[in-house]
Amino acid sequence: MRVLGIETTCDETAASVVKLKVGGGGTILSNEVMSQIAEHAAFGGVVPEIAARAHVDVLDRLVVRALKDAGVTLKDIDGVAAAAGPGLIGGVIVGLTTGKALALASRKPFIAINHLEAHALTARMTDNISFPYLLLLVSGGHTQLIAVRGIGDYVRLGTTIDDAVGEAFDKTAKMLGLPYPGGPHVEKEALKGDPMRFSFPRPMAGRPGADFSLSGLKTAVRLEAERIAPLTATDISDLCASFQAAVVDTIADRIRAALKLFRATCGTPTALVVAGGVAANGAIRRTLTRTANEMGLKLVVPPPALCTDNGAMIAWAGIERLGLGLTDDMTFAARPRWPLDANAAPSPTGKA
Repeated sequence: MRVLGIETTCDETAASVVKLKVGGGGTILSNEVMSQIAEHAAFGGVVPEIAARAHVDVLDRLVVRALKDAGVTLKDIDGVAAAAGPGLIGGVIVGLTTGKALALASRKPFIAINHLEAHALTARMTDNISFPYLLLLVSGGHTQLIAVRGIGDYVRLGTTIDDAVGEAFDKTAKMLGLPYPGGPHVEKEALKGDPMRFSFPRPMAGRPGADFSLSGLKTAVRLEAERIAPLTATDISDLCASFQAAVVDTIADRIRAALKLFRATCGTPTALVVAGGVAANGAIRRTLTRTANEMGLKLVVPPPALCTDNGAMIAWAGIERLGLGLTDDMTFAARPRWPLDANAAPSPTGKA
């Protein structure tokens, strides 16, 4: 089975062809990604209108390249999958409409994919792990702990009540005058800094449940920066190191809390899986490795290129759904919000 996947939910335009392996897991035959960082850098964040136009400009070429690199044509594809949300609605519409058109023209099945589900299932493509597993989803706009029990079967154990981890990194970077995108620059500065210099809070640590809260930590960084201004290069590095240390401690605490909830409701997880662009952060990866070892869990973290938004994860989610006979028709609408756990209480942030 081979599926073409299209991703346009934020500021990466991506197309990929993935093939199902005999025995499980997937082989990525092509994975074309075009970033829009340069277009948005001047604004310090993603501008939805610019993102949508950029998707329109390049998506058709990326699809052609993805098919060519994979050595296939549309006739050879078994299905077309496109991210239908959650995300910036203009960009989602571009990818969803393109996916529908390709499926209609080639008379292939169409699969509308939840972007968060694609992140959640990536580890099954790379490591062929079995259900159920505990997922930490840390993308730019999302921070969630989820029990992944099967395709379409998710239980949200915890979410952020304010800022996502990725947002906290980006806002801290902006506060300290670091370039966009901020997360990698905070990590780079933290490598040079003293994580013990500033005593920042570990929000929600030790509290019942597995929710996150990071706005207080972000405020603590701002107040400390204002107190010692003007900032030297050493000050910035130490602030980044102390902030990052607080974030990784908070993540470890929340994972331990989520594991207790998982065991109480879903049994024993097969693994701790991490997905989303923030998972590329080295300090977070090291903390997750240590935490998983302490809890006796296998840690599965896809390669960095598959943690950020990409078409391969959309194609793989399409393979998973197509294999179960789950397809969609041309009336499927783009969704700016689309929670994985339909039974969970609405997120305090208003996000999926």
